[in-house]
Amino acid sequence: MSISETPQHIVARIDALHSMRWLELKALWTSLFGSPPGINNRRYVIRRLAHRLQEDAAREIEPDLLSSNDDRIRHLVATGSLKPKAKKIVSAGQVITKNHHGVLHSVRVLGKDRFEYSGKLYTSLSAIARQITGTRWSGPAFFGIKSTTPSKAKSP
Repeated sequence: MSISETPQHIVARIDALHSMRWLELKALWTSLFGSPPGINNRRYVIRRLAHRLQEDAAREIEPDLLSSNDDRIRHLVATGSLKPKAKKIVSAGQVITKNHHGVLHSVRVLGKDRFEYSGKLYTSLSAIARQITGTRWSGPAFFGIKSTTPSKAKSP
């Protein structure tokens, strides 16, 4: 999670870590990790606490992410190979931009199979790419969005 995606209250809590006294840092560590820190290095403790606060924020934003990762880890341990991630190209709230022939085009993602471009609603990025170019395009390819699943190699 980047700092721009982190909720503001978490950013404020992370910023406050630097002004906290050592005893307050240790108390926060104990509340988050269940035992006092095993090290007396203030910089390390602040960095680790900041990381933990961001992890907790990520759990709030995408609660299914950890269970999905746990499932992939169990699969890796059991089979020795990674299970492909589920396709998630874009999520609601994102704005996708594309500069095409000197014109900047912006698409707002409203939800699954719902996009807004130039005040009109579309059900696919491909339809928007076709509207922009006048030819058939793969929407994800036109907008430069890569799939998260690896492509399978063709057998001979």
